[in-house]
Amino acid sequence: METTLSEIGRQFDLRVVGDGQTIITGIAALDQAGPGELSFLFSAKYRRALEQTQASAVVVAPEDLHALSGPGLIAERPRLAWASIAGLFDTSERWQGVHPSAVIDASATVSPDVVIGPNVVIRAGVTVAPGVALGSGVVLGENVSIGVDSEIHANVVIYHDVKIGARCTVHAGAVIGADGFGYEFDPGDGTLKKIPQVYSVLIRDDVDIGAGTTVDRGALTHTEIGQGVKIDNQVQIGHGVKIGPNTAVSGATAIAGSTRIGAYCLIGGAVGIVDQLTICDRVEISAMSLVTHSIDQPGRYSSGTGLMPGKQWRRNVAVFKRLDDLYRRLRRLEA
Repeated sequence: METTLSEIGRQFDLRVVGDGQTIITGIAALDQAGPGELSFLFSAKYRRALEQTQASAVVVAPEDLHALSGPGLIAERPRLAWASIAGLFDTSERWQGVHPSAVIDASATVSPDVVIGPNVVIRAGVTVAPGVALGSGVVLGENVSIGVDSEIHANVVIYHDVKIGARCTVHAGAVIGADGFGYEFDPGDGTLKKIPQVYSVLIRDDVDIGAGTTVDRGALTHTEIGQGVKIDNQVQIGHGVKIGPNTAVSGATAIAGSTRIGAYCLIGGAVGIVDQLTICDRVEISAMSLVTHSIDQPGRYSSGTGLMPGKQWRRNVAVFKRLDDLYRRLRRLEA
């Protein structure tokens, strides 16, 4: 695609600085950009890269305008501008029409304005709204509903009765609506008895779900993913979990059953959250944290040990093993 700086500014309501007829053919990082490419200054710490960039134009915040030596665009939030502008240069392709290998049950309601790739399976009672795209190998179980303009990528499996809203994206290999991990020990015969997971998963509008992520169905209530939630790759959402609107969950996080997470939360990578907790709105949990109790106050929370040189870590571990003994000795000295 080829456009001009002025056209990008007009389309996204950004102020143009310098030659508005500068040709833009793509986007790139400051230290990788070349002629014809637009780049972005996200933070003052990258100003050295700005001085050396070969980009034809750069998007900067108003406070960084003085550092701009060539054409550019002024955005109050350059990262937000990037999120919008990048779509102009998205070259991802979609299958067109309905592939002849797709298997569609006669009772399914499928809009004529959809894209269905090879080897898709659509079972009885499914509803597929206009503008939906189903990648190759997608399986939609009985009575699944997919909302307007949603995109389901290759090899996603969506179990029976799951409801997915409008403009959602589910990336490759995700599994939505598999049984939650519910068992009860029977002391009579010493076995674990499976608890039927009779509820489903409700995913609201504008949700993104990453590759390889699993969202389990509920046992006594639906699992619910709120509007605008963004879930990274390889995340586990347990049965009956409820996540509030516009919360983001980073990769490798696991959220155990029946936990409730509020709106506008940020959950870092590889976080573990135990079952049946309540986390209020606007909580930020840093990576590798283990959440073992409910949180009722907004703010940033952390646990775990930050990275340190190996020798220092081993010394600290040695001290930690003696911590109880040291504490008792200190108490005796203070007595």
